[in-house]
Formats: sequence, C-alpha cells, structure tokens
Amino acid sequence: MDDLDRGIIDRLQRGIAVCEQPFAPFALELGVGEEELLERIRRLLEEGVLTRFGPMFNADAFGGAFTLAALSAPEADFERITALVNAHPEVAHNYRREHALNMWFVLATERPEEIASVLEAIERETGCEVFDFPKLDEYFIELQLVPH
Repeated sequence: MDDLDRGIIDRLQRGIAVCEQPFAPFALELGVGEEELLERIRRLLEEGVLTRFGPMFNADAFGGAFTLAALSAPEADFERITALVNAHPEVAHNYRREHALNMWFVLATERPEEIASVLEAIERETGCEVFDFPKLDEYFIELQLVPH
C-alpha cells in the first residue's frame, strides 16, 4: 500500500456523495483520475485489504431488524459450519473469535420476526446451539481506522 491507497481508505470511511458520478468529486479531492481511483478500490478489494465496499443500511429504519449471534463450532468442522452460516443471505458479517463462542455473525432481515426463523435454521443445519444477542440500545460512534 502506498500513500494514495491509505488516503483512499481514510476517505472511504467518511462516505461518498449520493449523486450521478459519486467517484468524480472523491477522485478530484485525492488528486487522481476517476478511473485510477476505481481501479485502486478494485485492487484493494481483490487483495483483501478492503473486505467489503458498499452502502450500510439501518435495517430498523426500513422496518427490518438485525441481531448479533454466536455459536461454538468444533474446530475440525469450522469451515463446513462457516459455509452453512454464510449461505444464508441474511448473514451480513461472520467473524472467528478466540473464545468458547468462536463464531460471531450479524443477521439482517426484512422483518423482525424473521430473525428467530433464520437462527433456528442455522441451528438445525449446523447442529450448533446459536446464541442471540439483540440490540438493546443504539449509540453512534464515528469510528475511523487509520492505516499505519
């Protein structure tokens, strides 16, 4: 990664304008052409430096719901269980953790009542008990990660 890549990552964290050509002002701000900016974003995604690039929606505001869930996957079966969990389109993120509950994932559904049915399906398919950690309160913290 060079300084421009770092600048792109830093700038992406502050959002992109919703307009006909959202990358044009972003590229101008960084002093590069729009095509170079897009190519660098593609490369950062391909290299795994960026794992996701897209809008973030508040499911609650659209009448949907989201929850944090976790399970304990046996190490020998971790990859198979990961594939089963990730096969659900409602799974937004999935992370391995060093903990008794070693797989944590976020579900986002169109309707709140769908959360329970997706969690039940994941339990049935994986054979693992799934723990649901629904949101109780919401706080907005503007987190910006600075590459070093």
